[in-house]
Amino acid sequence: MTKQQTTALKIAAVLWLIWGLVHILAGVMTLAQAPSQAFAAIADAIDPATLAAHYHPAVGGVVNQHGFNLLWFGLATIIGATLIWRGNMTAIWVTAMVGGLADVGYFLFLDIPGYVNFVPGTVMTLISGAAIILSIWVWLPSRGKVSANA
Repeated sequence: MTKQQTTALKIAAVLWLIWGLVHILAGVMTLAQAPSQAFAAIADAIDPATLAAHYHPAVGGVVNQHGFNLLWFGLATIIGATLIWRGNMTAIWVTAMVGGLADVGYFLFLDIPGYVNFVPGTVMTLISGAAIILSIWVWLPSRGKVSANA
């Protein structure tokens, strides 16, 4: 692996680390709040007064499941970031699947309809996209080669 490729993977790993930490925080914050507050925090482009309601406990369960998913997505990408830092090619794909697909859902169901502001969610989508592009740039020329770090 060239020095440029190693540097690119280290940058991607740092991007995934940031992404993971933000999602762990978002997961904890979602789990710690009542459903109306969690909705207002997630859909931050919507007037919180329109989301204020007494929701059925099942809605709280769905929101908590979302918070749990944010938490484990974050943990998984931090583990992936550690392995990517070490040059593990498999971690590139696993981390991109976890973080990248989480961001595809965010983009489709929150960004496009306009329910969220640009920061922090959309920025996290850009961060994961940059990490994926950098990682694939390294992975493409190394396909089929055996690595001592993999």
